[in-house]
Amino acid sequence: MKAILLAEKYQPVQLIDAPVPTAGPDEVLVKLEAASLNHRDVYIQQGLYPGIRLPAILGSDGAGIVTDVGEGVDTAWRGQSVVINPAMHWGGNPKFYGPDFRILGMPGNGTFAEYVVVGTMYIHHKPTHLSFEQAAAFPLAGLTAWRALMTRAGLHISGTPEKVLVTGIGGGAALFALQFAVAAGAEVWVTSGSEEKLVAAKALGATGGVNYREPDWANTLTTQTGGGRAGYFDVIIDSAGGAGFSKLIDVAASGGRIAFFGGTTGNITDIIPPKVFFKQLSIFGSTMGTEREFADMLSFIADKQIVPVLDEIFPLIDTERAMQKMDTGKQFGKIVFKIGG
Repeated sequence: MKAILLAEKYQPVQLIDAPVPTAGPDEVLVKLEAASLNHRDVYIQQGLYPGIRLPAILGSDGAGIVTDVGEGVDTAWRGQSVVINPAMHWGGNPKFYGPDFRILGMPGNGTFAEYVVVGTMYIHHKPTHLSFEQAAAFPLAGLTAWRALMTRAGLHISGTPEKVLVTGIGGGAALFALQFAVAAGAEVWVTSGSEEKLVAAKALGATGGVNYREPDWANTLTTQTGGGRAGYFDVIIDSAGGAGFSKLIDVAASGGRIAFFGGTTGNITDIIPPKVFFKQLSIFGSTMGTEREFADMLSFIADKQIVPVLDEIFPLIDTERAMQKMDTGKQFGKIVFKIGG
């Protein structure tokens, strides 16, 4: 089979011929039709990810067709179109993953290949309204957004709609947070450093947004959203961290919840403690999610007929070029690989 191998850190990935893996007990062999790229893959290549063990076939997200099953697996899975949950061996505590937790695609071989073997508990029927390319866009970034928004920040999906702010719109997880919140009935606002991305976010259902490159963007945002208590946010989803995080404290409503899953702009600084405790704010760190959360996310996607935003679809042979594009941060939506067909 054709596969994308990262042999060493700081080196380009290589298209190789590799043996087709064999499904063991309680495993299935999936012929991949599509996969998608995450910052995780780029960070591994750049030596910026913890616990790097190479060589490895990268790729955490994939969708395809089950072509073989191992011992103990219901043969009815053969021929089924599936999407793969890349968050494996979470463990018994839903609040935090256990010592055996791992993400598909390093150290084990991942989805940038024509075939992959995974445990049966990590395959789910592909939502019928999605193509393989669309289904492959959701797993890692979608699960990250779902847990941050629904579990950690506890977005209310009934009663009075809550006001949500999603920062840095354009990447996969931020866009999924926007789409999930809009589908749940929330009033959603966004920030971006790109006017084009703000316009695109409105087309997806955002009420409005501001450019965080403006020096007084926080006041501009709260003025646009109504001013006074009405202008503040019940839920804030962030993936940047950095010095700008203190502005999120300012725009959070009393009793608000802030969930973050990234630190692309560096360490969080300049938070004034009384602003947090007098507002009774809750601040949550979050990453990935449980098996139950993945299943709940897929059910929500199917029920609400959510379709992901795809930035560009590449052939597998162009993986290195796709990774370079992601590193520039100019994409809006997921970068996907078409593998089958």
